[in-house]
Amino acid sequence: CAPIYAGLTAGASPAHSRAMAIRAVMVASGILLVFALFGEVLLHGLGISLASFRIAGGIMLFLIALEMVFEKRTERREDRAAKVANDPEVEDVSIFPMAMPMIAGPGSIASVMLLMGRNEGIERSAVVLGALVTILLLTLIALLSAGPIMRVLGAKIEAVITRLLGVLLAALAVQFVIDGIRESLA
Repeated sequence: CAPIYAGLTAGASPAHSRAMAIRAVMVASGILLVFALFGEVLLHGLGISLASFRIAGGIMLFLIALEMVFEKRTERREDRAAKVANDPEVEDVSIFPMAMPMIAGPGSIASVMLLMGRNEGIERSAVVLGALVTILLLTLIALLSAGPIMRVLGAKIEAVITRLLGVLLAALAVQFVIDGIRESLA
């Protein structure tokens, strides 16, 4: 997730990149906490299956992957560089795709729902929530360190890594869709 984040935020100022990393983890934390505590009720109430949720997340990730592979994000970022300086929200990737579906995606949402839904007592719930907080803190550290590492590598290496990670992200997205279809047909 961190190298993809570095690719998505290439060209952003360090302060803007740091703010997006913090916002992404905070929003993902909120999403995962809500789904950990109320996920099954929420999805059931809306008539949404977890399989549908996986498919939708996969499609959204695939669109981002295409932009990474074919440099559409780079072209758009260059065209709007002046706007980014005046309005840091123009290229803000913290909510989509980072918080949702990259950090709080169908897999992590399903995981917290399944782990919390076992009704094995308050101690187990506390352990699951503690593990969730630990993972989110590690994710924040990874996101914050991705930019400086990519700057050391240079622009050409960054472009290669961004495209390569775009292909890997596309494969992950397709896997989400396949898993969702398989689950809905089972």
